Amino acid sequence: MRVVEERSLRATKTADEEGGAAEVEEKKGSFHHSSSITSVALFSPPSLASLPRNLLAADAEGSVSIYDADPFVLLKTVKIHKKAINSLSVHPSGKLALTVGHDECLALVNLVRGRRSFYCKLSKESSVVQFDETGDKFFMVIDDKISVHESEDAKLIFELDNQKKVLCAAPASNGILFTGGEDRNITAWDTASGKLAYSIKNAHQARVKGIVVLSKSRADSGEEDPYIVASASSDGIIRVWDVRMATQEEPKPLSEVNTKSRLTCLAGSSIRSLKRPRLEVLNTDENLDAAAVES
Repeated sequence: MRVVEERSLRATKTADEEGGAAEVEEKKGSFHHSSSITSVALFSPPSLASLPRNLLAADAEGSVSIYDADPFVLLKTVKIHKKAINSLSVHPSGKLALTVGHDECLALVNLVRGRRSFYCKLSKESSVVQFDETGDKFFMVIDDKISVHESEDAKLIFELDNQKKVLCAAPASNGILFTGGEDRNITAWDTASGKLAYSIKNAHQARVKGIVVLSKSRADSGEEDPYIVASASSDGIIRVWDVRMATQEEPKPLSEVNTKSRLTCLAGSSIRSLKRPRLEVLNTDENLDAAAVES
């Protein structure tokens, strides 16, 4: 999992399948940004399963930087917004990304060409944008409202009301959308019906700033739903949950860690093995295009 504190990067190991304690590993490197990191996203090509190939980071100056995840190397930086970027989401194809910013605009980024291809003014500033697992829909958050849109033409399908401001969101492969924010809860929405599925009340003592789904549905696993979810709060606490326990009166996290940092966002993937296939090192432009096009 990638945890961001200001402009540094830490790799954090959460609970294993046996429920072992979470721990923070050594700092992995620093972002090449002169301002605070506001959003991060990992891209994992289908050929590498859940092993992340690239990390994208958005910052308070309105730029998006693309990195090779391991080794941690900057590939390219693109100026997208006039003000700070609030949220970043990569399409499952790796070819496109959506961003929303403090300039009250939505932008579409062409990751193949490394440039902004669409930019439009919104009615109000959006704090979160997120593709679903298929890429056919995307979600956009304005204050406490979550709007669900068709990716092809941005048509509004329906709207969800969270009552309090939403600060982060993470889609799951079964049509569930997890959100967190000022209510300090982890809320699961059924995006097929537009209704609340379940919620973990008071998941943190501070605002929830990041959510990651760490287990995904697999045909051969016998599991119908993703159930391991990690959450990060602004006071530096990261917790790992088995959301199947959400029906309990006071569900407890599987594990937690205090990073002793002011966390701004969270990204992660379900890595089954620490052994990573060796990738051919290309020049910067070729490496960017290969990462973006591979499917």
